[in-house]
Amino acid sequence: MPDWIAVVLLGIVEGITEFLPISSTGHLLIAEHWLHIRQSDLFNIVIQSGAVLAVIPLFHRRLHQLFFRWREPAAQDYAAKLALAFVLTGGLGFLLDRGGFQLPEQLLPVAWALLIGGVGFVGVETWLRGRPLNDQVTWTMAVAVGLGQVLAAIFPGASRSGTTILLCLLLGLARPAATEFCFLVGIPTMLAAGGLKLFKALHHPPPGTPPERWDMVLLGFLVSAVVSFIAVKWLLRYVQTHTFTAFGWYRMGLAILIALGLLAGWGTHP
Repeated sequence: MPDWIAVVLLGIVEGITEFLPISSTGHLLIAEHWLHIRQSDLFNIVIQSGAVLAVIPLFHRRLHQLFFRWREPAAQDYAAKLALAFVLTGGLGFLLDRGGFQLPEQLLPVAWALLIGGVGFVGVETWLRGRPLNDQVTWTMAVAVGLGQVLAAIFPGASRSGTTILLCLLLGLARPAATEFCFLVGIPTMLAAGGLKLFKALHHPPPGTPPERWDMVLLGFLVSAVVSFIAVKWLLRYVQTHTFTAFGWYRMGLAILIALGLLAGWGTHP
């Protein structure tokens, strides 16, 4: 398979899964196993950044409130809760990084995380049926989102958006409000983490690292950006009238497929 086709496929996978509650990290690992390739950390960081940057315009109303109506109490309250969730994630993430934490790259942990999250979504949505939900983000929800992002960073396949949205639903936040808040916390979190990793990859590359093919990096960046914009625009409309149950069933189905693949010997990383 030509390199550019593999890069386009990885960009599509990243763009679709970065914000949907189904785990971009897990899907990229699966795609790399399937395509029998192993992209550099720098490549993965850049295409993730493309997916993140592309969705910023979709939150223009909330961003306008935060930047141009910041004197209003409602804007200050929302910004403070975003900041709390971001600081919690950054602080705990820094401790993990200093402790030498490395993200597992095996498929079995991905399958378990997908399965647990899928059962969680189906179970929570069943429990919420007929219950009233509110649109106000509380301080408890902000703390839960911060902790949820760290939890998702430890377990590949858990999904940042999936874990944090699930926690918000459990705490009674309506689906559109939960989706918006979790995504807005995730944008600076992922850009900050990506920027730090990019700096390390450029200034302290591992010994023996081959030269980066920047044309392929740029192609992956553009593909993931376009696809991410489309995927998130669709999701923001979807959650206005639908639950997350379908994502739960998808996660469980994918976990079963991974388990069957591992039993068949599809478990060696490229």
